[in-house]
Amino acid sequence: MAAHLAIQAFIEIRSLAGRARRSPEEVSSAETLDRIRLLADLGHNLPVGDAPRARRPAPGKPDSRWERAMRERPMSWLWNTAGPEKRTWILSHVEKIGLQWTPPPPLPIPRKGVPPLSTLQRIGLLAGWPVKTPSGRQPLPREARILKALDSDAIFALHEEAGRLRLGLGGSSPWLQAHLDPGGPHYLLPDPAEYYWPNPEAGRSWWQCRLFLTMIDGEQVSSMLAVLPETFAALPSTVPRFRQRRLAHIARATERDTGLWGRDHKTHCGTEQCGYVPADAETTST
Repeated sequence: MAAHLAIQAFIEIRSLAGRARRSPEEVSSAETLDRIRLLADLGHNLPVGDAPRARRPAPGKPDSRWERAMRERPMSWLWNTAGPEKRTWILSHVEKIGLQWTPPPPLPIPRKGVPPLSTLQRIGLLAGWPVKTPSGRQPLPREARILKALDSDAIFALHEEAGRLRLGLGGSSPWLQAHLDPGGPHYLLPDPAEYYWPNPEAGRSWWQCRLFLTMIDGEQVSSMLAVLPETFAALPSTVPRFRQRRLAHIARATERDTGLWGRDHKTHCGTEQCGYVPADAETTST
């Protein structure tokens, strides 16, 4: 069905572009562009081929409730993020081909708080480091199979380095500086997704690292940050090995990230509550 919808979106885009070219005096260019943009966005998010939303999680990471829902109903992301106009367009084309289709249910809401370890995860504490190497890739070096505890100043310094070097994940963030618990604890471990696995030949010599952060209200959330291997190696390692494994499993299973936390905090954000001026806000990193 997704492939059929993608074809219909491309056909309509071609028709809109052709009509605007043939009869510019009869067609509003602004309305045409808006319609083309809507259809292009819809087509981009359809689960066809190697769609971004179908990407696999980091190696060795168990499926979350969200990932299981996406696997069972691949149209879930598109349907749950589509507005009324997109939903109407989808249903009309489903009806045209005579398909009996029930829209997907809402995606699971990420749980707050630190998740308890499952029985398999507890057993996994004895089975080695949880970050596994994808098929056909070179394993991370031994010095990457570590979780490190950092203070807030170190977290900010890593973000600033990522922004200065334009690594793609991270950057100077006054928002994070205002909302991160200055007393911690905060943790960092290399945990690249398969599509971010280090590949110097592709110009990706940095490590995608998972941050496990404590926010000003005490909630612990996850985030992602690009870190150079030499920068990570220079950070002190003070966490006992077994505790590293336990925290790594917990960090990878945590469902909420800084983006979701920031969205919920937005109504309470301000100089009186957290010392931050929302007018200067930037997009929170995830």
